[in-house]
Amino acid sequence: MNPVRKTDGNHLTAMMQVRNEENRYLERVLDHLSEFVDDLVIVDDASTDRTVEICRSFPKVKEVIQLPESHFHKEWELKHLLWKETSKYGPDWILSIDADEIFEDSFSESVRSLIDQDQFDWVGFRIYDLWSGHTHYREDEHWNLHKRHTMMLVRYLPGFPYYYLQLDHHAHRLPLSYNALPGCLSDFRVKHFGWAGDEQERFRKYERYMELDPEGRWGSREHYESILDPAPRLLKWRELDL
Repeated sequence: MNPVRKTDGNHLTAMMQVRNEENRYLERVLDHLSEFVDDLVIVDDASTDRTVEICRSFPKVKEVIQLPESHFHKEWELKHLLWKETSKYGPDWILSIDADEIFEDSFSESVRSLIDQDQFDWVGFRIYDLWSGHTHYREDEHWNLHKRHTMMLVRYLPGFPYYYLQLDHHAHRLPLSYNALPGCLSDFRVKHFGWAGDEQERFRKYERYMELDPEGRWGSREHYESILDPAPRLLKWRELDL
């Protein structure tokens, strides 16, 4: 039997949850992932546009699971399903990434050094919220996700207990049980384009948050309201050569 923690030849599978991504960043993200992952598993949350067709046009997409009805109001169920459908293939490593997230340019050449080792079982990255375009990111009291690391890349360990908290919104992207295992805080960064659109697009997202979580039960009302800040603090994004 091959050792669980392999130092070479690791199979990397990306997993992604999508819904109505046709006119957003999906193709760019899939192009990016195709440079360095071995395959992808995607759960489509009842899209009504060409999202599924676009996903299936990429050779590295192994499977697209189409849901007939949206489960966005029970986000933890989507995360759990995505994990289940990905882990059934028994990959060595799993990358959890959204349809509007892209690693900085140098990552694709270095990802193998993060997974071809036996010292740690997960990797965290800093995620930067690009704002109103692709040249600046937001940094203030409510927008500082990039100041801490988010677990995105994990070693799949058969037989290890996996569980998700039952959060309707803002659910964790990976099982919380990984926190008990040794990890690595990487210097590589992730660009999040979810807020890079215009003011009207951000207002629509604000309305969606207020509809789904009007009392701030799953998130922060102050954070939701800060979406409408007319003059947020923006800092210039610069690529780093790591």
